[in-house]
Amino acid sequence: MKKVGIVMGSASDLPVVKKAIDTLVSLDIPYEVHVYSAHRTPDETSDFSSTAIDRGFGVIIAAAGMAAHLAGVVASRTVLPVIGIPCKSTNLDGLDALLSTVQMPSGIPVATVAVDGATNAALLAAEILALGNKDLADKLIAKRKKDAEAVLSKNAEIEAQFNK
Repeated sequence: MKKVGIVMGSASDLPVVKKAIDTLVSLDIPYEVHVYSAHRTPDETSDFSSTAIDRGFGVIIAAAGMAAHLAGVVASRTVLPVIGIPCKSTNLDGLDALLSTVQMPSGIPVATVAVDGATNAALLAAEILALGNKDLADKLIAKRKKDAEAVLSKNAEIEAQFNK
């Protein structure tokens, strides 16, 4: 199975990124995690991105806050799918990162999840990888079923408590 590359612009993004890591682990998806800054380590960011296909990656998740150029820079150096996670910061409550991540120019797409939406980034990466992996697709189907059952269980509790 192809790996998921996870790049964060700062180690301070790790609490958000950890949710993506945990989701990938739960689905037995191999991954690597790196800290590369679009602005402070542009050469390393470029090298990682431009060699990702040869290194066995199938999808890259890029998490960054504030100016949040990381996902766009990564996407500009690879044709792999890139999923951006805009991270909340003290400035503008993450809106700045969201707009920087989602507003990519034509020709350099970045799929963007919600601010701090690392779980969905990992699930989207898994769905992309599942296009060529039936076992992974089956795990995702089972997860959706389990999630639905949890909601219905809570519904039954609420109904029993309030619908008399």
